[in-house]
Amino acid sequence: MKSINGIDLFVIVLYMVTIVGIGLWYSRRKRKTSEGYFLAGKSLAWSVIGASLFASNISTIHLVGLAQSGFEDGIVWGNFEWFSAFELIILAFVFIPFYLRTQITTLPQFLEKRYDVRSRVVLAIFSILAALFMHIGVSFYAGAVVFESIFGINILTSIIIIAVATGIYTIIGGLTSVVVTETVQTIILILGSLTITILAIYQLPDVGIHSYSELKLAVDPDRLKAVSFNSTTKGFTFLDMLFGHLILGIWYWCTDQTIVQRVLGAKSEKQAKLGALFAGFLKILPVFIMVIPGILAFALFHDQIGSDTKSVLPTLIMELMPIGLKGLMVAALLAAVMSSVAAALNSCSTLIVYDVFDKIKPNLSDTAKINIGKITGVVVLVLAVIWSPFLGSLGAIFALINQMFSIFAPSIVAVFVWGILSKKGTANAAFYTLIFGSLFAAIVFYVEKYMHIGGIENYISSSKGLGINWLRQTYIYFIISSVIYVTISTLDKTEQFIASEFYLKVSTPSKTINYLSILLVVVMLVLYYIFY
Repeated sequence: MKSINGIDLFVIVLYMVTIVGIGLWYSRRKRKTSEGYFLAGKSLAWSVIGASLFASNISTIHLVGLAQSGFEDGIVWGNFEWFSAFELIILAFVFIPFYLRTQITTLPQFLEKRYDVRSRVVLAIFSILAALFMHIGVSFYAGAVVFESIFGINILTSIIIIAVATGIYTIIGGLTSVVVTETVQTIILILGSLTITILAIYQLPDVGIHSYSELKLAVDPDRLKAVSFNSTTKGFTFLDMLFGHLILGIWYWCTDQTIVQRVLGAKSEKQAKLGALFAGFLKILPVFIMVIPGILAFALFHDQIGSDTKSVLPTLIMELMPIGLKGLMVAALLAAVMSSVAAALNSCSTLIVYDVFDKIKPNLSDTAKINIGKITGVVVLVLAVIWSPFLGSLGAIFALINQMFSIFAPSIVAVFVWGILSKKGTANAAFYTLIFGSLFAAIVFYVEKYMHIGGIENYISSSKGLGINWLRQTYIYFIISSVIYVTISTLDKTEQFIASEFYLKVSTPSKTINYLSILLVVVMLVLYYIFY
């Protein structure tokens, strides 16, 4: 085990004790009813919603992966962060009015209101599996790997410590505890990442870099370009990133229970929209405090890091941060893990209570729902702890698991988007789009990754798969799912009753929301102009 300085250890322990303490303190509020436990009593203000959305999204994978991507390819991967600002505007203007006015608790419940119970069941299964195996499991493992590389802590030990600390306040306190702690964790995340960025910039003169122009020459000017239509990065064109991320982003920010649950707990529609826009502004930051440190690491430690690009962030921490600040950065890494796990754990409990037990036995008491939610949280946490360590031994699955989102996301987006924009979509169209759209994507995924195709080498780019990158596949799947949806809706002769109140007239947003949306778009366009 590597040596941990006593001051750093104190900072880390103080952080964990403080976060658990804050979570337990707020757990005493608004949890006597199921609405208080699962939706924070619909009392959340815009600042808490925005910070919570940001913290739920930023995981250890982000911190490590963005630094690694900055080192390898540059700022172009920051598009995955900046595109989110536009998708959060879509959440605010298109989805939030429907979600809050239909008074839903879960997104599968929304599909039942719009279509029927079959679509609700399918989405609930997808969402629960995604929360357990992807959101929680991958976050545990990614965080544990980083802690092992920095401090030599055993992976399983790290996972158990994180699980216990996060589980205590999440399971006891519900959504109120989750969003309050995530607000604190947002501050820690930003402070820790900003500190390492500043220290890296301060170190540049030691390697002969005294200006931005000298930095561009040292790292290659293309590393500081966010947009390039004439080249590919690891097989992805900029348009692949744009359209592929649009589908994945709408799924993640607008239709994933883990994220949207914060919006459902808003005290009003205006607060929910403001929270989404606040998160959009926060998503500007990761490029500057997570991607750019990787570019700076290329200038400072290129020879030291070499081909071991996964060590970019650990190298920055160990080489740049003095005693005490190392503890702050590890606290930021812990914040990333704990916020992502807490968000997924809380949403998983909500899904199982409302989309499984409440359907099996309607009219459950508030006490029963809360108790089921707590038991569910414990079970999910234990399963995730058992599952997480296998990610290392399964090798390629850890890398592939993010791509697996592209299997079911396009069909879900098609069903939500067309169901909101048009009254003509039928229940059969939604159900079969979810089933066959995802099945088609799963088959192509299998062929792409595992099936050896011989004899038609002139047709495909290699002996494995179809030679289409997964981001391009994502928007192709969306087109195919949309075709399935429209075709079945057109041919379906069954009558479908849709409550007239489902399509409530959308009121004009406040001037504040309009002005902030315009400002966010302008800021993003200016950034793209600067880094073009």
